[in-house]
Amino acid sequence: MSVIEAEPGFLSLGQPIARRVLQEAAGRDRLGRTILVHGPRGAGKGAFVDDVLALLLCGESAADRRPCNACRACRDARSRAHPDLVVGSPERWRDDRSTGESIVAAARRWLLESAGTPIAGARRVILVEGVDRAGEPVQNALLKALEEPSSRQVFVLVADDLGRVLPTIVSRSQSLRVGAVPRAELVAWLVDRERLPADQADALARIAEGLPGRAIGFARQPELVEWRRRTQAELLALLERGRADRFASVRDLLDAAPRVEPAGAEEPPPPAPDDPTPARPAAAAQRAAALAIVDAWQALVRDLIVAAAGRPALAPAAQLLPELEPMAGRLRPAALVDFAALLERIRDGLLENAAPRLALERAMLTWPDV
Repeated sequence: MSVIEAEPGFLSLGQPIARRVLQEAAGRDRLGRTILVHGPRGAGKGAFVDDVLALLLCGESAADRRPCNACRACRDARSRAHPDLVVGSPERWRDDRSTGESIVAAARRWLLESAGTPIAGARRVILVEGVDRAGEPVQNALLKALEEPSSRQVFVLVADDLGRVLPTIVSRSQSLRVGAVPRAELVAWLVDRERLPADQADALARIAEGLPGRAIGFARQPELVEWRRRTQAELLALLERGRADRFASVRDLLDAAPRVEPAGAEEPPPPAPDDPTPARPAAAAQRAAALAIVDAWQALVRDLIVAAAGRPALAPAAQLLPELEPMAGRLRPAALVDFAALLERIRDGLLENAAPRLALERAMLTWPDV
């Protein structure tokens, strides 16, 4: 996120608890050696991490004015160009491997090379994005680096799913969750920063379930909202169709999803697992498409459960799908709850390299009938 005004403090939206914990620790000079920022995709972790980097690298002498957002160190930190900042991720380690080198060896090499002394300031910041997308061997290599920190190093780790991070890494970290913000706050942000009409901003905030990154993506790429509407409408229609139609729809859904995948999204789609060969671009794109479909499907199921409980006004999808409420009345809530659990398992399987098409076909088999 770029600095839009030279006012001290965090520039990201919401997250008062995580913000206060960090700023109070910084003011007492008691920041930990490892900071773990986690939260769902689209929660705004990228903007929050920009604030963390600026806080750690700011050149302002008064602790209570960091990040000052005026010094060059703050600007360079937010643009990821500071000489004392190094950035790594499972994707980068996979791409930077030498011939015959495993991703574990590449990660260890990168961690060793990153352990230098500061060049321009008091500390060196090592940012590792997508920790939860790394396999256990890579996370163990990272854990070893965390166990032997230099007094002039700070690790900043970022994860979508805390449950996929080794407990030993979590226990050594200052854990900060980034999540949804109050709808009124997000609506005001969208009106002010994205120049949206209030009614449109409110609709996007509801559809995004209060997640700032997702809402901003919808605001800047309206085709994402239309894709989500079409996808959820098709899934609703499939409730009344047979198995052959359901299976045939999987290919169409996969073909449509990559065309609306956010460009330059806050967090990249999960890659293939830590295998000895690079992921094929087509396979990675299909996995990202399947995960996007599962995400829209999970949101639809949650809204059907809410509508079936007699609270359709609380279901964001009702903004786009007038047929949602009558369809919810024809479904058993228990079947929807069971299906929601299945979708969560399917999502985990996709992250573990399950075949996207087969995973979606499995879901179609269990999608309730009406």
